[in-house]
Amino acid sequence: MASHFELIKTSKTSKARAGVLHTNHGIIQTPVFMPVGTQATVKSLSPDMLHQAHVQVVLSNTYHLSLRPGVALIREFGGLHAFMNWHKPILTDSGGFQVFSLSKIRKIYPEGVSFRSHIDGSTHLFTPERVMDLQFGFNSDIMMPLDICTPYPATYDQTLHDLTITTEWERQAKKYWDDHNQGQLLFAIVQGGAYPDLRKKSAQSLVELDFPGYAIGGVSVGEPIHDLNAQIATTVAYLPEDKPRYLMGVGLPENLTFAIQQGVDMFDCVIPTRLARHGQAMTSQGRLSLRNKQFFSDKTALDPTCDCWVCASYSRAYIRHLLVAKEIFGVVLLSAHNVHYLVQFVAKIRQDILAQ
Repeated sequence: MASHFELIKTSKTSKARAGVLHTNHGIIQTPVFMPVGTQATVKSLSPDMLHQAHVQVVLSNTYHLSLRPGVALIREFGGLHAFMNWHKPILTDSGGFQVFSLSKIRKIYPEGVSFRSHIDGSTHLFTPERVMDLQFGFNSDIMMPLDICTPYPATYDQTLHDLTITTEWERQAKKYWDDHNQGQLLFAIVQGGAYPDLRKKSAQSLVELDFPGYAIGGVSVGEPIHDLNAQIATTVAYLPEDKPRYLMGVGLPENLTFAIQQGVDMFDCVIPTRLARHGQAMTSQGRLSLRNKQFFSDKTALDPTCDCWVCASYSRAYIRHLLVAKEIFGVVLLSAHNVHYLVQFVAKIRQDILAQ
């Protein structure tokens, strides 16, 4: 399979790399941070605000969008891009994480996952082919196959059991994608929990299937940092150099730095907007809790080194006032800044790689 990924340069001091990923709705310069737009929107932010933050690609959730508003309506609009007025690349996940997070309302079978809607209690079945059909209906640029995200901690036998099912589901998804895709990319998801031999087994089985890209799944599920780092390093070692590598659900700066140094290219996380809803700003000086009284009369920007429109126009004192008064605009400002901060944090690393 011809690769849609161009490896531009590798760091001289680590395994970090700069690349370009070609998609139906434009190129993505990697490494890249992708804000999460679960319900076809990045919480509290307009597409224009995402453009101002230099966002290249957003992630949406197949599970949630399939339940509301449903794939039929999105298909009527020609896909998610027109529906949400975002015309850059979109990655849609498979709903596999909900297999992990909604354990009380789902059952796993060899053919797929049966679950009850958290909205109205209706019963649904996700199979590898059904999940592909949903994402074809969304017309997303990068699709993910159905998988089982094994919880942490889990026994070796349980992890192997989940991995065996996941590998078969991914094989079925790849076959279906081969027959139906129109330029959309399908990334495999490597599982295996905290067991290095299972990570190796998963990666090698999926590499044989020659996917356009590879994701590291089953992380950021409660494991300690040393386990997270070990899983990243172990998995990357078995992934092809000429394909993009995507670490799912990780977005703290220190974790991004480590993963990029290991050769990971893509990241998504809800952390920037979630922190904003809790009144926290990500800055070059560390995290700020804006509700603290110390910011009551602080006339400085959230981060004096940041060039985002929030830092150019609003003070810490004003944003604190909005948060204390429970005004939505305070969350908007913090979300816009935090997304900009993480996007630029990763973009700066890319610039440093290219400058070597």
